[in-house]
Amino acid sequence: MRKEHDFLGEMNVPDTVYYGVQTMRAMENFHITGEKLDPDFIKSMAMVKKAAALANMETGRLNSRIGKALVQAAGEVMEGRFLDQFPVDPIQGGAGTSVNMNMNEVLCNRALEILGKPKGRYDIVSPNNHANMAQSTNDVFPTSMKVCLIIKSKKMVAALQGLEEGLEAKSEEFRDVIKMGRTHLQDAVPITLGQEMASYAAAVHRGRKRIERAVEGVHTINMGGTAVGTGLNAEPAYIKAVSKKLSFLSGEMFVTASNLIDMTNNTDGFADVSAAMKCTALVLIKMANDFRLMASGPRCGLNELKLPARQPGSSIMPGKVNPVMAEVLDQTCYQVIGNDMAVSMAVENGQFELNVMEPVMAFNLFHSMQYLTNSVNLFVKNLLTGLEANESQCQYWVDHSVGIVTALLPHIGYERASMLAKEAYHTGRPIRDIILERQYLTKEQVQIILSPSEMTAPGIAGKQVWEETCLHQQKISG
Repeated sequence: MRKEHDFLGEMNVPDTVYYGVQTMRAMENFHITGEKLDPDFIKSMAMVKKAAALANMETGRLNSRIGKALVQAAGEVMEGRFLDQFPVDPIQGGAGTSVNMNMNEVLCNRALEILGKPKGRYDIVSPNNHANMAQSTNDVFPTSMKVCLIIKSKKMVAALQGLEEGLEAKSEEFRDVIKMGRTHLQDAVPITLGQEMASYAAAVHRGRKRIERAVEGVHTINMGGTAVGTGLNAEPAYIKAVSKKLSFLSGEMFVTASNLIDMTNNTDGFADVSAAMKCTALVLIKMANDFRLMASGPRCGLNELKLPARQPGSSIMPGKVNPVMAEVLDQTCYQVIGNDMAVSMAVENGQFELNVMEPVMAFNLFHSMQYLTNSVNLFVKNLLTGLEANESQCQYWVDHSVGIVTALLPHIGYERASMLAKEAYHTGRPIRDIILERQYLTKEQVQIILSPSEMTAPGIAGKQVWEETCLHQQKISG
């Protein structure tokens, strides 16, 4: 054990660990989630600390010997070393101070080790004086959040793009599969399964772009604003240098906010990212539920889609298979929507010069990105890739639907079409048979009007039939 102290007193710290007294206090005070800090967040904060150390050395404020040791230590954390040295709970009081000090202590003790000094010799390398030089939790924590969100968003955007491309491939595969469209959960007019898949792809594309635009907004940072955005203890040269160093290390273009006070006390950029994920989650829920409905049955439901069988669906009903991948996508999206509410409340609850609720924002934003990434990738892999159309069942519903009578409106008028629909509904006879029996149209005309191409797109041949019908009616009327 080694003794460490802060202004609250002394504590014994295991000599094997790299964290120190302030981390120990946080471990005692915050038992909330039972989870650890997100590894990407730890690496992101190490990147911010490395950028700060490089900037402070460039301005000549930080001793190069100490600075190089801190830079090496931060680089090692960025590579994934010492992740077990960050035991603080993600949700905590203090606006993330415990996370910032946890990082400062780990970097200092590792730097001391690099310099051949024992851990805890903060008179040589100090968590506050050196690792936190020209910084505050209030600029380090939100900047680290932004770096982490950008890292995670790349994986999430890639997952959404994979879903979009998978849906586009299915739209081509199912382009000639005609089926009944439905509105109000009732029969409407025909559509192709390919057209439906293309509409899902378009909605996912919109969600992906919405997220990309929101993430673009978090490239503006408040490093150098320190405690309240006034830049106390930070030199102008440092403020200019630190964003450049972070941009170089991350490969992203980070810019210093034109108003550091605004960027320190307002967190609406995080609300934008969360809201974009929520909107995308809503789109995914709608899609997943459509898949569940189209796959319902198989004997006593719509049975238009055949989903890959992934696992037995019941502990009591033999042979039952459930749409588990669509169900888990739904549930994941519900969680994302709930996380958005937590982020919204946290963003709303900032007071004066600082929003102290950033830890819960980070916790929920990181989880939402991870959940969406995982669930979308699994949906593509375990459902979409093996998705099949039940073409015969789709055609059966079209043949037995009253909804196709809508295609006849330009040719026989609304009243006749309504009478046909009523008769077909009550007798169960196909519309096609009743039309021919009444001799409203010829067999050739019916084939043209009720062909898949005419019923699922603006028609040309149908227009010719309409013109012929008009001429016929003119002759009859004299």
